[in-house]
Amino acid sequence: MDDMVIKLLSFLLAIGILVSVHEFGHFWVARRLGIKVLRFSIGFGRPLWQWRGQRDATEYVIAAIPLGGYVKMLDEREGEVDRAEVHRAFNRQSLPVRSAVVVAGPLFNFIFAIVAFWAVLMLGETGLRPLVGQVESGSIAYQAGLRAGDEILAVDGVATPTWGLVVQELAAASVDEEVLQVKVRGSDGLQVVRGLDAALFGDLAETPDLLKHIGMQPERPRVPPVFGNVLSGEPAELAGIRSGDRIIEVDGEPIDAWSDWVSYVQERPQQPIDLLIERAGMSIELTLTPAAVQRGERTIGRIGASNQPVEGLLERYRVEYRLGPLEALSSAVSRTGEYSLLTLKVIWRIFTGQASIQNLSGPFTIADAAGKTASYGLVYFLKFLAIVSISLGVLNLLPIPVLDGGHLLYFALEAVRGGPLPESWLLQGQKIGLLLLAALMALAFYVDIQRFFG
Repeated sequence: MDDMVIKLLSFLLAIGILVSVHEFGHFWVARRLGIKVLRFSIGFGRPLWQWRGQRDATEYVIAAIPLGGYVKMLDEREGEVDRAEVHRAFNRQSLPVRSAVVVAGPLFNFIFAIVAFWAVLMLGETGLRPLVGQVESGSIAYQAGLRAGDEILAVDGVATPTWGLVVQELAAASVDEEVLQVKVRGSDGLQVVRGLDAALFGDLAETPDLLKHIGMQPERPRVPPVFGNVLSGEPAELAGIRSGDRIIEVDGEPIDAWSDWVSYVQERPQQPIDLLIERAGMSIELTLTPAAVQRGERTIGRIGASNQPVEGLLERYRVEYRLGPLEALSSAVSRTGEYSLLTLKVIWRIFTGQASIQNLSGPFTIADAAGKTASYGLVYFLKFLAIVSISLGVLNLLPIPVLDGGHLLYFALEAVRGGPLPESWLLQGQKIGLLLLAALMALAFYVDIQRFFG
């Protein structure tokens, strides 16, 4: 239940921030250009909180349904306007002024993404050095010439100091289905460029683990199977295990990594395990029976003991990636542009049937991601906000009536026509736009339900 509450609160916080940024763009530019704003609302439906400002008596509202927001401006098409204020009505403004107000919402989403990425790059993020472990024979990675012991330095010219950045760049560059130029440093210290054929990746929405899909696994630290903290009253202590004991054999089979031991225990709840351990130079035989505990839908074994920490073991694998102010700003702008272009490409591929609808994300997926990234820390939550903000900006610029892009399309037609569009055109366009949005939302909900409950 606590996990669900965290996800819900994180989702509401994320939506609140991003909608506020988007609507503030419309609001700020409208007021700077002399247009009167009647209401600034975060959410729809019944007001939960409202306040009337002193300037222009603008009404500020937080409403009950937090899935959007709007800025209501003075407009003769929506009601009678006092003659003294007609010049401040939205519909009386020139095409450039109206276009600036409409485009300001998505533009502020992109600006927010740049600021968020800039903060992330300034704060720094910790990740794992992209050292290649196992490469499956005959796999996509193997055919490209990648081998165990390689360190991935860059993908298509973009530096990748962490595995997270490697996956990000592989996924982004793969949309074009080109041969990716992967720069690596081999175990011999020499730097070479390998060609990774992205056309073989398939639809990434159907590939939850990209690295495994292409036949490559990160190199992981091998923690020796030595017991550290042993909890009182748990199966490990009851079996006679002490801190410092080293596992030599498990059920007659040798074992040399703590991770292998953990997997072995988890797969055998309430099943006796024969151990051969080393203690102070002596070999001792013990029998251990893991307790059964529930983890999600699985029942796993647990013994109540942790491994003995190995000083300096992770130094080879851990990387902290941080940039200076100017370099971070340049990289933030570049990232925002890359993600915007990637979003457009994915939308086009879905529309043309080249990509699965599984690429869509509905409220359940977004809430799940919001909760997870918030639990990981500020840097991860900021990255999540930046990516969703870019998606919101791009989607709002699509030429669909009722969206910002639809209004811009109307303005373009008005410029070509040399005058306002007929009211009937606007009404029909609004109906089509609402129908398209309803269909898109229904599809996103369907994908979410299928993803989580199917």
